[in-house]
Amino acid sequence: MDPEVKAMGDIVAALQALDDDSVARVLRWALQRYKVSAKGPGGKGPASGDDSEADSEEIEKPEFQSFHELFDAANPATAPDKALVAGYWFQVLKGQEDLDSQQLNKELKNLGHPSTNITRDLDGLIGRSPRQVIQVRKEGKTKQARKRYKLTREGIKAVEKMLKPNDE
Repeated sequence: MDPEVKAMGDIVAALQALDDDSVARVLRWALQRYKVSAKGPGGKGPASGDDSEADSEEIEKPEFQSFHELFDAANPATAPDKALVAGYWFQVLKGQEDLDSQQLNKELKNLGHPSTNITRDLDGLIGRSPRQVIQVRKEGKTKQARKRYKLTREGIKAVEKMLKPNDE
């Protein structure tokens, strides 16, 4: 069997159990991971040769080579939104399974936007309705034990909304 055809079949099998938003995130991750464009050869039109934009709209997001590019494009105004953008960088664009608050704050500090209390900022995102972050586990039994977080679908949508130009 042709290796490309087999790979396509494997992708179909892996994605069929996912909802549309999850499929879009997985494909965005794969495009970023393998440093390819959703456009076909020469950057002319979608890779399928089809001129429809509907199926590629979710995939063709600006590519960010660094966290500071993403942060600048999103331009978050509040401390919780800054933490949300940092979470998006690691979870959606870097493909991490879950998030560590210390890692998020380290990236924010590198940009000169440290959180005064990253746990409080993440708790604020958990408290939003709809919830934008969830705590997925706690490592240790003390109050100060390290917690692991994950952006929800709504949290991802919130960052993607920040990334859209205001004229849309």
